[in-house]
Amino acid sequence: MEKRNAGAATPPAITGRWAELLAPRYLATTTMLCVGVALYAFNGFLVSTVLPTAVREIGGAALLPWSLTLYLVASIVAGASAALLKQRYGARKVLFAAALVFLAGTLAAALSSNMETVLVGRVFQGIGEGIIAAICYALIPEMFPPALVPKVFGAEATVWAVAAFGGPVLAGSLTESFSWRVAFLVNAPIIGLFLLLAAVMVPGGRGAAGATSRGFPIRRLALLSAGLLVMLIAGLAPSALATTAAVAASFLLILAAVRFDRRADHSILPKGAFSLRSTLGLGLWVVLLMPLSQATSGVYLVYCLQYLFGYGPTHAGALGALMAISWSLTAIGIANLRHEGARRATIWLGPLLLVCGFAALATAIAAGSTGLLAAAQITIGAAFGLSWGYLSQMLMETTPERERDKTSALLPTLQSAGYALGAAMAGLWANGAGLASAETPEAMRMILTLTFALALIWAVPALLAARRAVRLAGPASPAS
Repeated sequence: MEKRNAGAATPPAITGRWAELLAPRYLATTTMLCVGVALYAFNGFLVSTVLPTAVREIGGAALLPWSLTLYLVASIVAGASAALLKQRYGARKVLFAAALVFLAGTLAAALSSNMETVLVGRVFQGIGEGIIAAICYALIPEMFPPALVPKVFGAEATVWAVAAFGGPVLAGSLTESFSWRVAFLVNAPIIGLFLLLAAVMVPGGRGAAGATSRGFPIRRLALLSAGLLVMLIAGLAPSALATTAAVAASFLLILAAVRFDRRADHSILPKGAFSLRSTLGLGLWVVLLMPLSQATSGVYLVYCLQYLFGYGPTHAGALGALMAISWSLTAIGIANLRHEGARRATIWLGPLLLVCGFAALATAIAAGSTGLLAAAQITIGAAFGLSWGYLSQMLMETTPERERDKTSALLPTLQSAGYALGAAMAGLWANGAGLASAETPEAMRMILTLTFALALIWAVPALLAARRAVRLAGPASPAS
């Protein structure tokens, strides 16, 4: 195990105020982690904005969906292996390598002359971003005292909110004023800043003793990759029977990867992951299920606003961004909670708000109410802002010290997996219900209403798992 940073132990003077997060002792570390998040957040909005323009120049429109599919698979699989890489080579070396891989993918995509090269670049971007996000999460409990951890999550939520508004605007402006290639290259200076901060702030040294002798989990990662890939392309199957078979095969492959991992001497997942009898296992289910539910909005909300409510891209995008803004403001607002009982309560109140938000969102679409839709988006964002930071902190703290890297690194990976699987499941339902061939607004409204209502299938068990996880965690301890 790497030697901890001096900020890992809670000094008596640390009280958890925002000013302490921005003090010289932690400012550079906070900036580094936020830049790592910015690399992930801004790139997603940049790519989704510029690729439609890119295919008009270089062709390959039929391959456009693969730019997201391959990126997601690469990101999730790379994130799953991040903890083992950190233990073997040390955080600094792995972050440097991941940032350079991401840079290589960015340059490949920006300088490409065909869509196939863009896809190669997206795979490299996914590998780099998956590892960076996972290790940045793993560094939070190492480099900050517990009292400041909620503030770190609040700061990262702010970065996401800025990216939600600023990313599409920046990418669109650069594409229109210069070229889509210039928009891709915006990532380059962000990578440079991240490398500089990582060189100064991330602990060096070698990985954990004995880690270099561990075999790399190629079979488990291959099964996970295959399962995710089959799930994400199931919607392209030519018939409902083939789609059903693909979904079943996907779940079997992912389940096989998890089962093999549980039997391995050196696992990817922490012990007890996804168990229904432990705080850690139940909490990880919440981390997976909440994004799985929210992915429905990510896929169909802007589409719904344009085709059912008649908004243009700008206004639809602004309404869609309400969720990210609400997430950020809520995370900042509750980061000062002192009482441990109140912190524990936010962990299950968040999923409760998620249930209420999606019920309201489905109702708003059925009724054609913009006001209710905006309120639902704010509620869904508040659900994540309320629970995400304290849930993540609880999972890190309930994990044994020797396994903490695995849990911390798994959180963003699991979040990405939830979004990916949720988007695939929402697409399967909507396409199977005939959304693409709906001939009237009424038919389209009915299909989209049911699509958003089905998000409750994932939100309700997230609530139940969160309640049980908090109960199993035991009585609240005194405030930090």
